[in-house]
Amino acid sequence: MTDKKKLAGEERRSLLLNWLQHENKPLTGSELAKKASVSRQVIVGDITLLKARGVPIMATSQGYLYLTNQEETGYERIVACVHPPDKTEEELLLLVDLGVLVKDVKVEHPVYGDLTASIMVSNRKEVLHFLEKINETNAAYLSELTSGVHLHTISAKDEATLDEAEQVLDKAGLLLE
Repeated sequence: MTDKKKLAGEERRSLLLNWLQHENKPLTGSELAKKASVSRQVIVGDITLLKARGVPIMATSQGYLYLTNQEETGYERIVACVHPPDKTEEELLLLVDLGVLVKDVKVEHPVYGDLTASIMVSNRKEVLHFLEKINETNAAYLSELTSGVHLHTISAKDEATLDEAEQVLDKAGLLLE
């Protein structure tokens, strides 16, 4: 789509937006950088500028995603969980195996207030990729800041699925009581 010459700022941001809007999966900063013949850091800056303009782009563990109304899966709920880091995989797999999208994780930090990070996982492959990224980068889970206490925004096609999600989390001892 592009030749290998470096694209100027506004032209590049316009192309980035176009690429993201026409892709049904997240695109990594590295993929976008290669397509635009620039560094990943330039892409990070471009995405930041686009987001500052109100463009609905979300950074996920799988890459950048343009949000449309198609991402709405119907019903949404916030669940309060508590568990050590080694239970994260179990928690996420229990949810996605029910067809639930785990949108984010939120903790209440004593200094910074609410801290929210996008997760956007809806199947086992995405969960495993998310966990691999955590391990590869040696990153800490947000919940480690709050002794395991955290919130997830989850969504599903119906309320019954969300009810079932809470039940399986409770049965596994992962819900905050």
